Amino acid sequence: MYDQKGNIVPVTLVEAGPCYVTQIKKEDKDKYESVQIGFEKKKDKKIRKSEKIKPYKTLKEFKKDVDLSKYNVGDEINVSIFGEGDIVKVSGVSKGKGFQGGVKRWGWGGKPHHHGMKHEERAMGSAGPGFPQRVIPGRKMPGHMGFERTTVRNLKIAKVDKENNLLAIKGAVPGRRGTLLEIRG
Repeated sequence: MYDQKGNIVPVTLVEAGPCYVTQIKKEDKDKYESVQIGFEKKKDKKIRKSEKIKPYKTLKEFKKDVDLSKYNVGDEINVSIFGEGDIVKVSGVSKGKGFQGGVKRWGWGGKPHHHGMKHEERAMGSAGPGFPQRVIPGRKMPGHMGFERTTVRNLKIAKVDKENNLLAIKGAVPGRRGTLLEIRG
């Protein structure tokens, strides 16, 4: 995308809504206050008895910093609550990378390459100290990488398209294409 000065601005297009308020929980009845919103209505025309309130694929509950007087069940929340230039934080599930070695997962340097060092450049080396003859808990080791909840802060909204419910967010957001994101102002 280009800005007013003609500079190229890298943006991520995010379909943001519309979301609908499905439930309001109050202190006297539910022992805490929150607003539950739904996104992506289910395509199945039959709604089961247990899903009378929840005909949405995705439900998210917001407990902190919520003013219950602003919301009613059935209200629509769309991109009109954001403006160009707003600073937001975006949370989502990062891309999964499977099982990775120590060099990729933790940035280790590996071993030097010498004669006789076949297939050892990316090996981790010793895992534990001489005493207590075991690996100490919390040791950085090869393992599963990615696919965890991540938040990117201080992202700027470059453009708001209210007709198509699109946000152009300057920079990269966590996750792959199609991932569900939480955008907070």
